[in-house]
Formats: sequence, C-alpha cells, structure tokens
Amino acid sequence: MTHEELRGLTGGYALGVLSEVERRALDAHLPTCPECAREVREFSRVANGLAFAVPQVEPPAALRARVLKAATEGSAPAAAVSAVRPRPPVAAWLAIAASLAAIALGLYTLTLRQRIDALQAELREVNAKVERELQIARATADRANQISAILAAADVRRIDLAGQAKAPQAAGRAYWSASRGLIFTATNLPALAAGQQYQLWVIPPGRSPVSAGLLDLDAGGRASVIVDSATAAQVGTVAVTIEPAGGVPQPTGDMVLAGTP
Repeated sequence: MTHEELRGLTGGYALGVLSEVERRALDAHLPTCPECAREVREFSRVANGLAFAVPQVEPPAALRARVLKAATEGSAPAAAVSAVRPRPPVAAWLAIAASLAAIALGLYTLTLRQRIDALQAELREVNAKVERELQIARATADRANQISAILAAADVRRIDLAGQAKAPQAAGRAYWSASRGLIFTATNLPALAAGQQYQLWVIPPGRSPVSAGLLDLDAGGRASVIVDSATAAQVGTVAVTIEPAGGVPQPTGDMVLAGTP
C-alpha cells in the first residue's frame, strides 16, 4: 500500500474496524511514519471519548424490591431476571448514533484539514520556487539587454588587456561605450589565496582609478562583469589588481591585467 492509502486507514485503525490485512499493514507502517502515527493518536483520543458520550441509565426504584423478593423466595422469576438487564431507552440509542456520526464527521474533518494544510504548504513552496526562477530570468534578461546595448552602441570600442608579471598567461577583453557602459571578460586568471580577490578598475585620463567591481572566478579562471555608463564614462586604462576580499577604494595590490583603448 502507498503512504496515502495507509494514511486513509488511520481513522478506522483508531476505531478498531480494519480488516486483519489492513491492520497488519498499518502496524508495520506506523513505526516508520511520524505523520500517520500522529493521526492515529489524535483519532484514538476522539474514539476513547465514546464511553462518556452515552448517558447512564438508572434502573427503576422498584426493581431492587422485586429482585430481593425473588431472592428470599429461593428463585428469581424470569421476568425479574430479565429486568436486571434494562434495555437503554430509544433516546440512549439515538445519543449513541449521534455520537458515532459526530465522531465520523470529526475524523473526516480532521483528515481533510490536514490534507488541505499539506496542499497549501506545497503550493507555497511551488510559488516561492516560481518567484525565484522569475527573478533569475529577469536578471538574465536585464544582463542580456545591457550587453546588447553596449555592443550595438555607435561609440563602442574594443580594449585588449595583457597579462602582467603576476599572471603572464591571463588575458582580458573589454567593450567600452562611453554612452552605454563597459563589458569586461577575463580568462586564465590564477586562483588566489584566502582573503584575496580580483578587482577591476577604470582609469580616466589624468585622474585616479575608479573601482568598476569585484571579479568572481569560475573553476576555469574566467570572470566577467558589466560596468554602468556613469562609472565608465571616461576610460584611459582598464586594469585588474589583486586586493583584499571585499575590495578597496584605491588599488594597493599587484596588477595582473592592463589595457588601453
């Protein structure tokens, strides 16, 4: 049986109305499933209340006298013996039936509520996943639009960056548009020691370097970044240096890549 099929038997298990095969299957399942075990405990608490749901029947006052009289005479008449076992009145049977119906409805309502809660949790998880995927898709689309705008700009210029003494095998390339921004890519950058990070700089003619972002390397030593047009409005040199993790306001470490338009 599947988990859902076994879960549907928990109410009947608590009431003791399952077949032998169903009971054995659920007995084997309960130690491995906290969810079904919890439902059985909840249903059992409801079922145990049945004993208190039926009103107590008080025997007639004259019954005691008849029983005593029959005992002193040495034999109890059949009518007296029969009277010792009073039958519940119709109202009592109606109360029993109403209690059973209420319990059945309560068990069904509890099971239905739990399944609705589970479906709502699944729906929230799906919605969160869809929202994350939409955010990724929007970011990807925005990045693609930025790249297209820079490459299609009338003033775009290509800048090749050469590896320096600390990374002679490294190479970089930038496409710069003063009106749209700058795209930078690098290859063969060596892995860095802990606490270090590559930082990209644009250096306007005759001015101090301006940080253009931090580079995160993939496993192949590649990195890329897009720089907005405000930061890259004027470019005399594009360079990459090794800096403390998190970056610095001005270059302090070794230069590994450099190039000019």
